[in-house]
Amino acid sequence: MRNELIMAVNQICAEKALQRDVVIEAIEAALVSAYKRNFGATGNVLVKIDQDSGQLRVFAQRQVVEEVADNKNEITLAGAKAIDKKAELGDVVNIETTPANFGRIAAQTAKQAILQRIREAEREATYKTFADRENEIVSGTVQRIDHATGDVTVGLERGEAILPKIEQIPNERYRVNGRIRAFLVEVHRGTRGPLLKLSRTHKNMLRRLLELEVPEIANGTVEIKSIAREPGQRSKVAVVASQYGIDPV
Repeated sequence: MRNELIMAVNQICAEKALQRDVVIEAIEAALVSAYKRNFGATGNVLVKIDQDSGQLRVFAQRQVVEEVADNKNEITLAGAKAIDKKAELGDVVNIETTPANFGRIAAQTAKQAILQRIREAEREATYKTFADRENEIVSGTVQRIDHATGDVTVGLERGEAILPKIEQIPNERYRVNGRIRAFLVEVHRGTRGPLLKLSRTHKNMLRRLLELEVPEIANGTVEIKSIAREPGQRSKVAVVASQYGIDPV
C-alpha cells in the first residue's frame, strides 16, 4: 500500500496535470472521514501521509489545558509533556492512534479520493476552456430536444450546452444528431460541470460570422459600429473603414 499509493499519485498527477500536494491533501481529508466512520472517533483527528514512503499515520489532536473538561479533545500539561517536552498551555499535541488494520480501509478510500479529485480537475479544466471561448461561435451536435419547453441540448467537444427556446430563430427546426453552430453567451460553474448557454439570435453572433467570413473585418480594416437584427428575417450592419480608399459597404 505504501509505495503503491505514492506511485499511483505520481502517475495520476503526471497524466492529469494535477498538483501532487493537492491530491495528497484530498486523500488525507478523505482518510480522516474514513477513520471516524470506521473506528468511531469523535474528537479532532489528523491523518498524515509521508510523501516519500507513503506511510500513513493517524493522530488524535488534543489541546493542552490546565483542567480537562473534554477527554476527547483536551489533555493536561503533564500528559502533554509526556508526549512532547516542549508542550505549553494552549498548544495542540498529536497522539498517534494509527490502527493496525487501517491499510485496507485506506487503500479503498485513497482510490475514491483520487477519482474524485480527477473529476473535479477535469470539470475545472473544461470550465476554463469554455470560459476562454465565451462570446465566440461554437459548433456541436444536437443531442436532445425537449418538446415540452423547446430547449435544445447541444453536445460540444468537451461538454454539453443548452440552446433555450427564446434564443432560437423562429421557424428554425432542429433534428437529433444534426450539426449546429451557435453563439456561446454564458459560462457558469456547476456541481456536475460547466453550465453553458447558447444563442442563435444574439446580434454578436452575426458580428463573429462576419469576422470569420470577411478578411477586412477580421484584420480591422473595416470596423463594425452597430448591428440591428431581426433573427431569421433581416439584419443591418453599420460599418466604417479605418483605411483610406476602402469602401466598407
